[in-house]
Amino acid sequence: MPAISPLAPAGFPGLKPIAGVRLAAYAAGVRYAGRDDVMLAELAPGTTIAGVLTQSTTPGAPVDWCRACLPGGSVRAIVVNSGNANVFTGRTGREVCERTAAAAAELFGCSPREIFISSTGVIGEPPPADKIVNALPNIAPLLDAAAWEPAARAIMTTDTFPKGATAAATIDGTSVRINGFAKGSGMIAPDMATMLSYLFTDAALPAAVLQPLLKVAADRSYNCVTVDGDTSTSDTVLLCATGQAFKTRSLPPRSSLSSPSTSSVGGTILTSPINASPMMRRKASR
Repeated sequence: MPAISPLAPAGFPGLKPIAGVRLAAYAAGVRYAGRDDVMLAELAPGTTIAGVLTQSTTPGAPVDWCRACLPGGSVRAIVVNSGNANVFTGRTGREVCERTAAAAAELFGCSPREIFISSTGVIGEPPPADKIVNALPNIAPLLDAAAWEPAARAIMTTDTFPKGATAAATIDGTSVRINGFAKGSGMIAPDMATMLSYLFTDAALPAAVLQPLLKVAADRSYNCVTVDGDTSTSDTVLLCATGQAFKTRSLPPRSSLSSPSTSSVGGTILTSPINASPMMRRKASR
């Protein structure tokens, strides 16, 4: 583990549980022994999703997988491994994504297209598919609504500290929250390199509303950060809305960007990546 940046915050922020989200971290030995390197996030049925992905013309297999899944607008799980980026791996890399999605879909009783996948680490080497796939049944019993910091640590590569942020808003008199965590230290430039970020809210927002909100948030945060001018092949930001804040009330999901309640939660969605993005630069300054 590299020395912690002197600009690192005093500690990981206190992220409260988000209804409909459970997380876990696991040491699968993807590249190194004795450290958590697979993160699993389980989302409640009905959770919607939006994503912003690298604009590199040579994206990794997980980016291609997420890009193909996003039009469906729904998610049941996110699987992230560190240690191997699954980039420039051809058919083998695609098959790793397919196997991972199929295994997770079996665990959660959903379509493989509701499983989103990210990878970060070395490029040009096929990831150890068996280690990732075989780890999933062992990770599932560890899922916990409070496991934000372990999840953030599991996706780190050269990061010297985990990065997290949280914010709250009110919709129709009901409090909603958004939590997020990210990794990134080198290959940082506009177009979000090298950066993975996962945001979760209990607000009820359809994918058609989430997507433009997330695009604006990314443009005002991650796409404004430059460390070394290099664009990565793996950049991924995913935003999931469980709708669980309203599970005891008969309120429809927000369907318009112009409604006051959507504007409120939209501002909150903007806040989390804006708060997290400066930490990308902090790691790079030692």
